[in-house]
Amino acid sequence: MLDAMSEPFPDFTAEAFTHNNKTKTVYWKGTGPAVVIMTEMPGITPDVADFARRVVDAGYTVALPDLFGEAGKEVSGRYIGESIIKGCVSKEFVTFATGKTSPVVGWIRGLVCEAHARAGGDRGVGVVGMCFTGGFALAVAVDPLVKVGVLSQPSLPFGVGKKRQADLGLDAQDLAKVAERVRADDLCAIALRFTNDPLVRASRFERLREELGEAFIAVEIDSSPDNP
Repeated sequence: MLDAMSEPFPDFTAEAFTHNNKTKTVYWKGTGPAVVIMTEMPGITPDVADFARRVVDAGYTVALPDLFGEAGKEVSGRYIGESIIKGCVSKEFVTFATGKTSPVVGWIRGLVCEAHARAGGDRGVGVVGMCFTGGFALAVAVDPLVKVGVLSQPSLPFGVGKKRQADLGLDAQDLAKVAERVRADDLCAIALRFTNDPLVRASRFERLREELGEAFIAVEIDSSPDNP
Protein backbone atom coordinates (compact mmCIF):
# COMPACT_ATOMS: atom_id res chain seq x y z
CA MET A 1 0.00 0.00 0.00
CA LEU A 2 1.30 3.43 -0.89
CA ASP A 3 1.41 6.41 1.45
CA ALA A 4 -2.20 7.64 1.69
CA MET A 5 -1.09 11.11 2.79
CA SER A 6 0.70 11.75 -0.50
CA GLU A 7 -2.00 10.33 -2.76
CA PRO A 8 -4.43 12.56 -4.72
CA PHE A 9 -7.47 10.44 -3.83
CA PRO A 10 -7.25 9.60 -0.11
CA ASP A 11 -10.63 7.81 -0.16
CA PHE A 12 -9.11 5.20 -2.52
CA THR A 13 -6.46 2.67 -1.56
CA ALA A 14 -3.42 3.15 -3.78
CA GLU A 15 -1.30 0.05 -4.35
CA ALA A 16 1.51 -0.93 -6.69
CA PHE A 17 0.52 -3.85 -8.94
CA THR A 18 3.11 -5.81 -10.91
CA HIS A 19 2.41 -8.08 -13.88
CA ASN A 20 4.73 -9.13 -16.71
CA ASN A 21 7.53 -7.24 -14.95
CA LYS A 22 5.58 -3.99 -15.27
CA THR A 23 4.53 -2.09 -12.14
CA LYS A 24 1.82 0.56 -12.06
CA THR A 25 -0.27 2.21 -9.36
CA VAL A 26 -3.86 1.04 -9.04
CA TYR A 27 -6.52 2.87 -7.03
CA TRP A 28 -8.99 0.53 -5.32
CA LYS A 29 -12.34 1.32 -3.77
CA GLY A 30 -15.65 -0.38 -2.96
CA THR A 31 -17.11 -3.84 -2.48
CA GLY A 32 -19.03 -6.15 -4.76
CA PRO A 33 -18.30 -7.41 -8.30
CA ALA A 34 -15.17 -5.93 -9.88
CA VAL A 35 -15.02 -3.23 -12.54
CA VAL A 36 -11.72 -2.16 -14.07
CA ILE A 37 -11.93 1.46 -15.29
CA MET A 38 -9.32 2.57 -17.79
CA THR A 39 -8.98 6.33 -17.83
CA GLU A 40 -9.22 8.67 -20.78
CA MET A 41 -6.56 11.22 -21.71
CA PRO A 42 -4.91 13.01 -20.04
CA GLY A 43 -5.05 10.66 -17.02
CA ILE A 44 -6.99 10.07 -13.80
CA THR A 45 -8.51 13.53 -13.49
CA PRO A 46 -10.89 14.47 -10.64
CA ASP A 47 -13.82 13.86 -13.01
CA VAL A 48 -12.63 10.33 -13.78
CA ALA A 49 -12.24 9.65 -10.06
CA ASP A 50 -15.80 10.93 -9.51
CA PHE A 51 -17.06 8.54 -12.19
CA ALA A 52 -15.29 5.70 -10.39
CA ARG A 53 -16.99 6.73 -7.15
CA ARG A 54 -20.38 6.53 -8.89
CA VAL A 55 -19.58 2.97 -9.93
CA VAL A 56 -18.60 2.17 -6.33
CA ASP A 57 -21.86 3.70 -5.08
CA ALA A 58 -23.73 1.39 -7.47
CA GLY A 59 -22.31 -1.59 -5.57
CA TYR A 60 -19.03 -2.48 -7.25
CA THR A 61 -15.34 -2.86 -6.47
CA VAL A 62 -13.39 -0.47 -8.70
CA ALA A 63 -9.82 -0.92 -9.87
CA LEU A 64 -8.58 2.33 -11.43
CA PRO A 65 -5.10 1.87 -12.96
CA ASP A 66 -2.79 4.85 -13.44
CA LEU A 67 -1.76 4.29 -17.08
CA PHE A 68 -0.52 7.78 -18.02
CA GLY A 69 -0.56 11.40 -16.93
CA GLU A 70 -0.47 12.66 -13.35
CA ALA A 71 -3.22 11.30 -11.12
CA GLY A 72 -5.40 14.05 -9.66
CA LYS A 73 -4.27 16.80 -12.04
CA GLU A 74 -6.99 19.00 -13.53
CA VAL A 75 -7.61 18.98 -17.27
CA SER A 76 -6.06 21.63 -19.49
CA GLY A 77 -5.33 21.83 -23.18
CA ARG A 78 -1.60 21.73 -22.60
CA TYR A 79 -1.87 18.77 -20.24
CA ILE A 80 -3.96 16.81 -22.77
CA GLY A 81 -1.45 17.57 -25.52
CA GLU A 82 1.52 16.52 -23.41
CA SER A 83 -0.17 13.26 -22.40
CA ILE A 84 -1.12 12.38 -25.98
CA ILE A 85 2.44 13.00 -27.19
CA LYS A 86 3.83 10.74 -24.45
CA GLY A 87 1.21 8.09 -25.28
CA CYS A 88 2.11 8.21 -28.98
CA VAL A 89 5.81 7.59 -28.35
CA SER A 90 5.30 4.97 -25.63
CA LYS A 91 5.85 1.35 -26.67
CA GLU A 92 2.91 0.36 -24.48
CA PHE A 93 0.32 1.94 -26.77
CA VAL A 94 -0.36 1.28 -30.45
CA THR A 95 -1.66 4.63 -31.66
CA PHE A 96 -1.38 4.42 -35.46
CA ALA A 97 -0.64 0.82 -36.50
CA THR A 98 -3.58 -1.28 -37.66
CA GLY A 99 -4.41 -4.84 -36.69
CA LYS A 100 -2.35 -4.77 -33.50
CA THR A 101 -3.18 -5.04 -29.80
CA SER A 102 -1.46 -2.53 -27.52
CA PRO A 103 1.16 -4.23 -25.29
CA VAL A 104 -0.32 -2.59 -22.17
CA VAL A 105 -3.40 -4.80 -22.62
CA GLY A 106 -1.41 -7.77 -21.28
CA TRP A 107 -0.81 -5.89 -18.03
CA ILE A 108 -4.50 -4.93 -17.81
CA ARG A 109 -5.51 -8.57 -18.27
CA GLY A 110 -3.36 -9.36 -15.24
CA LEU A 111 -5.20 -6.66 -13.31
CA VAL A 112 -8.53 -8.22 -14.34
CA CYS A 113 -7.43 -11.48 -12.69
CA GLU A 114 -6.38 -9.62 -9.54
CA ALA A 115 -9.65 -7.68 -9.40
CA HIS A 116 -11.66 -10.87 -9.87
CA ALA A 117 -9.85 -12.54 -6.97
CA ARG A 118 -10.28 -9.53 -4.68
CA ALA A 119 -14.00 -9.40 -5.41
CA GLY A 120 -14.45 -12.98 -4.25
CA GLY A 121 -13.83 -14.88 -7.46
CA ASP A 122 -17.45 -15.95 -7.92
CA ARG A 123 -18.53 -13.39 -10.54
CA GLY A 124 -17.19 -11.97 -13.73
CA VAL A 125 -15.45 -8.62 -14.21
CA GLY A 126 -16.61 -5.54 -16.08
CA VAL A 127 -14.14 -3.36 -17.97
CA VAL A 128 -14.62 0.24 -19.10
CA GLY A 129 -12.37 2.00 -21.59
CA MET A 130 -12.58 5.72 -22.36
CA CYS A 131 -11.47 7.37 -25.62
CA PHE A 132 -7.71 6.63 -25.77
CA THR A 133 -8.30 3.39 -23.84
CA GLY A 134 -11.78 2.72 -25.28
CA GLY A 135 -10.69 -0.13 -27.52
CA PHE A 136 -8.72 -1.74 -24.68
CA ALA A 137 -12.06 -2.85 -23.21
CA LEU A 138 -12.52 -5.09 -26.25
CA ALA A 139 -8.96 -6.40 -26.28
CA VAL A 140 -9.05 -7.23 -22.56
CA ALA A 141 -12.29 -9.17 -23.11
CA VAL A 142 -10.30 -12.04 -24.61
CA ASP A 143 -10.08 -13.13 -20.97
CA PRO A 144 -13.18 -15.21 -20.08
CA LEU A 145 -13.29 -13.51 -16.67
CA VAL A 146 -14.54 -10.38 -18.44
CA LYS A 147 -18.31 -10.51 -18.82
CA VAL A 148 -19.03 -6.89 -19.85
CA GLY A 149 -16.85 -4.65 -21.98
CA VAL A 150 -17.79 -0.98 -22.41
CA LEU A 151 -16.00 0.93 -25.17
CA SER A 152 -16.63 4.64 -24.67
CA GLN A 153 -15.53 6.57 -27.78
CA PRO A 154 -12.80 4.09 -28.79
CA SER A 155 -10.31 6.32 -30.61
CA LEU A 156 -7.31 4.05 -31.31
CA PRO A 157 -5.76 3.73 -33.73
CA PHE A 158 -6.06 7.43 -34.53
CA GLY A 159 -8.19 7.71 -37.66
CA VAL A 160 -5.71 9.07 -40.17
CA GLY A 161 -7.02 7.50 -43.38
CA LYS A 162 -9.95 5.18 -44.04
CA LYS A 163 -8.14 2.01 -43.02
CA ARG A 164 -7.32 3.33 -39.55
CA GLN A 165 -10.80 4.84 -39.13
CA ALA A 166 -12.33 1.35 -39.38
CA ASP A 167 -9.64 -0.50 -37.40
CA LEU A 168 -10.52 -1.80 -33.93
CA GLY A 169 -7.11 -1.67 -32.29
CA LEU A 170 -6.52 -5.37 -31.76
CA ASP A 171 -4.91 -8.17 -33.70
CA ALA A 172 -6.81 -10.77 -35.72
CA GLN A 173 -6.42 -13.53 -33.12
CA ASP A 174 -7.75 -11.40 -30.26
CA LEU A 175 -10.60 -10.11 -32.42
CA ALA A 176 -11.64 -13.64 -33.37
CA LYS A 177 -11.71 -14.71 -29.70
CA VAL A 178 -13.77 -11.71 -28.64
CA ALA A 179 -16.20 -12.13 -31.54
CA GLU A 180 -16.68 -15.77 -30.64
CA ARG A 181 -17.46 -14.87 -27.03
CA VAL A 182 -19.96 -12.15 -28.03
CA ARG A 183 -21.74 -14.40 -30.52
CA ALA A 184 -21.92 -17.19 -27.92
CA ASP A 185 -23.53 -14.78 -25.44
CA ASP A 186 -20.60 -15.18 -23.06
CA LEU A 187 -19.69 -11.49 -23.30
CA CYS A 188 -21.73 -8.30 -23.43
CA ALA A 189 -19.98 -5.73 -25.65
CA ILE A 190 -21.25 -2.15 -25.60
CA ALA A 191 -19.77 0.78 -27.52
CA LEU A 192 -20.69 4.46 -27.39
CA ARG A 193 -19.80 7.41 -29.60
CA PHE A 194 -20.96 10.89 -30.52
CA THR A 195 -21.89 11.02 -34.20
CA ASN A 196 -19.74 14.08 -34.91
CA ASP A 197 -16.68 12.85 -33.03
CA PRO A 198 -13.77 13.11 -35.51
CA LEU A 199 -11.78 10.52 -33.54
CA VAL A 200 -14.47 7.82 -33.74
CA ARG A 201 -15.92 7.58 -37.23
CA ALA A 202 -19.04 5.64 -38.17
CA SER A 203 -16.88 3.13 -40.05
CA ARG A 204 -15.37 1.88 -36.77
CA PHE A 205 -18.82 1.07 -35.45
CA GLU A 206 -19.79 -0.54 -38.73
CA ARG A 207 -16.74 -2.78 -38.35
CA LEU A 208 -17.77 -3.63 -34.78
CA ARG A 209 -21.23 -4.67 -35.99
CA GLU A 210 -19.70 -6.72 -38.78
CA GLU A 211 -17.26 -8.56 -36.52
CA LEU A 212 -19.38 -9.01 -33.37
CA GLY A 213 -22.82 -9.63 -34.85
CA GLU A 214 -26.28 -8.82 -33.60
CA ALA A 215 -25.36 -9.23 -29.94
CA PHE A 216 -23.14 -6.14 -30.11
CA ILE A 217 -24.81 -3.06 -28.56
CA ALA A 218 -24.06 0.28 -30.21
CA VAL A 219 -25.06 3.60 -28.66
CA GLU A 220 -24.57 6.50 -31.08
CA ILE A 221 -25.55 9.90 -29.73
CA ASP A 222 -26.50 12.58 -32.25
CA SER A 223 -24.06 15.42 -31.62
CA SER A 224 -24.92 17.50 -34.67
CA PRO A 225 -25.09 21.27 -34.00
CA ASP A 226 -28.88 21.36 -34.46
CA ASN A 227 -29.55 18.71 -31.81
CA PRO A 228 -30.48 20.45 -28.53
